[in-house]
Amino acid sequence: MASPKIVVLDGATLNPGDNPWTDLEALGNVVVYDHSLAETVVSRSRGATVLVINKVKLSREFFQQVPDVRFVAVTATGADCVDVAAAREHGVPVSNVPIYGTDSVAQFAFALLLHLCHHVGLHDRAVHEGEWSRSADFCFWRTPLVELAGRTMGIVGFGRIGRRVGELAHAFGMHVLAFDLRRGQAPDYQPFAWAELQELFARSDVISLHCPSTPETHGIVNRDLLRRARPQTVLINTSRGDLVVEADLAAALDSGRLAAAAVDVVSQEPIRPDNPLLRAKNCVITPHIAWATLAARRRLMESTVANIANFLAGTPTNIVNA
Repeated sequence: MASPKIVVLDGATLNPGDNPWTDLEALGNVVVYDHSLAETVVSRSRGATVLVINKVKLSREFFQQVPDVRFVAVTATGADCVDVAAAREHGVPVSNVPIYGTDSVAQFAFALLLHLCHHVGLHDRAVHEGEWSRSADFCFWRTPLVELAGRTMGIVGFGRIGRRVGELAHAFGMHVLAFDLRRGQAPDYQPFAWAELQELFARSDVISLHCPSTPETHGIVNRDLLRRARPQTVLINTSRGDLVVEADLAAALDSGRLAAAAVDVVSQEPIRPDNPLLRAKNCVITPHIAWATLAARRRLMESTVANIANFLAGTPTNIVNA
C-alpha cells in the first residue's frame, strides 16, 4: 500500500520550531506549510489523503473540489473552521483534540486576572525608572491592589476548562458561580452554586468565559447582559472572541459600567486595527496565547498524531461529525 500523503496547511503555531513533526512523518509522506492563504488551500490539498489544519477554513465548496481528501485532523478543540456537515456528506471524518490545554488555558485566565489585580509589570517599570529610589516611603503603588479571597468568580461554560478555573478560584478563596446549559455534576468544593446567565453577571466580581463558539453563543455577552454587571466587575475571555459584542464591551468599559476586561481572543484574528477594544479603557489584550505553552502543544501534537494513526488503522477517534 502506498504511503498516504499528509498535508499540514498551517503548522507554524503548533510547531514554530520547538515541537517537531517527527511522529507524524512516521505515518506517511508529510508536507508542511507554515501558513496557507485562502487561495492556495485547494491546490495544496489536492492529492492529499489527510489534511492537518488549525485555523484554515474548509468550506462546502472545498470538499467538492478536493475528492481525494479522506480525513481532516484539526489541531484544536474547536472545529468550527470546517463545514463538518459537508465533510460528512463527502464521507470525510473530522477529528479534534478535546483535551490538551485545560491547565494552560485555566492558568492563563488567572494570569490575566492577577494582572488586573496587581499590575506587576507597571510597578516593575516604575521601579526600574527610579520611582522607588526617589520615594519617601518604603513602598508605593500606582493602582488599587485587589485581594481575590471572598470575592465571587462567575464562570460561563462549565466544561473541562471552566471546571479547572473553578478549582483555581476556590484555591484563592473565591466563591464560585457557574452557568452551563448542561450542568452535569456539581463540584465538591464550597461555596459553589449554579446560576442563570443574568444572575451570574449581576452577582460576580469576576466573569470568565469558557464557551465554544456556536450559533447559540455568538454575541452572548452584549449590552443588555453587561448592564447587569456591577461597576467593580472584570471580564476575562480566553475562549472565543465572537462570544462578545466588542462594541458593547468597549462602551461598557469607557462608561465605567465595567471596571476592566482582559481578552486573549477577539472576533477577527489577527486583530483588526479598527477593533473597538484597542481604544477602550482598562482593556488588556493578548494575542491568543492561552493555549500555547510548550507542554500543551506537545500534548496537542501527540493527540493529533494518534487521531491520524487511528484513522489509517481503521479505528478513527475524536470524530466531531460522525
